[in-house]
Amino acid sequence: MDRVSKSAEVDIVVVGGGLVGLITALKLSLSAKQKGLTLGLVAPKASSKDPRTTAMLMPSIEMLEELDVWDAIKDQTAALKTMRLIDGSNRLVRAPLTDFRASEMDLDAFGYNVPNADMAALLETKISEEASIVRFDARVETANCETGHVSVKLDDGSIVESKLAIAADGRNSILRESAGIDVKTWSYPQTALVLTFKHSLPHDHVSAEFHTETGPFTQVPLPARPNAPYRSSLVWVVAPDEVDSFLDWNIKKQEQYIENKLQSCFGIVEFETDVHAIPLSGMTAKSFAQNGVALVGEAGHVFPPIGAQGFNLGLRDVSDLAEVIAQNDVQSDALLSSYTRKRMADVALRTAGVDVMNRSLLTDFLPVQIARTMGISALGNINWLRKLAMHGGLGRGLGSALPSPFSLMEKGRQATGPSQ
Repeated sequence: MDRVSKSAEVDIVVVGGGLVGLITALKLSLSAKQKGLTLGLVAPKASSKDPRTTAMLMPSIEMLEELDVWDAIKDQTAALKTMRLIDGSNRLVRAPLTDFRASEMDLDAFGYNVPNADMAALLETKISEEASIVRFDARVETANCETGHVSVKLDDGSIVESKLAIAADGRNSILRESAGIDVKTWSYPQTALVLTFKHSLPHDHVSAEFHTETGPFTQVPLPARPNAPYRSSLVWVVAPDEVDSFLDWNIKKQEQYIENKLQSCFGIVEFETDVHAIPLSGMTAKSFAQNGVALVGEAGHVFPPIGAQGFNLGLRDVSDLAEVIAQNDVQSDALLSSYTRKRMADVALRTAGVDVMNRSLLTDFLPVQIARTMGISALGNINWLRKLAMHGGLGRGLGSALPSPFSLMEKGRQATGPSQ
């Protein structure tokens, strides 16, 4: 049975009912119980109609396992076992096809493509069964924020008081604004066209990213359905002036065009959904915690839909936040400053990486094209560099991907024989 309250005082309140917000509430409920703290969740019940999917990398899957939700949804997902980079441009200098295989890291998969609606429904059920979470089925209207005390007024007239508030309320976060946290925003001369399609040839758990002159054109495997054993989602980044002309075509012409862009690797293409156009932009908060509010997910950073980084970066926010809550008083400035320090480097690195990769596809400057081609070639041929890139893409610590002096010494002994 749900425990829905009108007004209350809690030690920690999570605001936001998207996937990141729901996972934040479950994850922090573990820390709260260990410290004897109360936790509230302010969010209307999640919609079950979201047709999108989310590529969740293995560190995110491991968090879902810890929260005891992964086994219940795994059979409804599609494994991502190979990441394939394909130069689909017509430029003079082109990069070679490069595959990254999860088996190279002794993993079954880099991650899984998960239906949002199914995941949200499962998380909602789990939260309703968690006695330590007090649910407020409403939206925030206004908030007053200061270190050690946050008061949020909800649209049903109730008020929730807390010592620490977690903003998981998206890129237009009311809590972030109320806490006085500034952001840096930017836009790209690109639009993402997003759709799902079924195809006649198997994807073999391969996610293919075609690099084009307008940006990445990325296919990601989807779980099978009874009438569609082979399915994928597509994110195609194009120049804005290409959008209207594509949308004006009839569906058969659109499907044939996408099939050709995929180089017929997946056979005959048939759309399952309408095509949605999303202008690309980015945002990063200048601080990740201030005045009693800590930011997670898109309240703190917004990425273009490139490289499966946005959602997974949001769950790394949640992991670091749980750690600092376990180590600090929830009313302290020390908690806020510690969380900001933990998140700054990771978010800055991901922001720069996605930005550079995206912009490198747009330039016609030959030296940049050559540098990009050489870089991808190196990733394909230098084993330790490949592993470094794969560890980095998963968001894991990079040290374990680098060759240690001991491993190099051992290779030297194998090559020259035992020392005398």
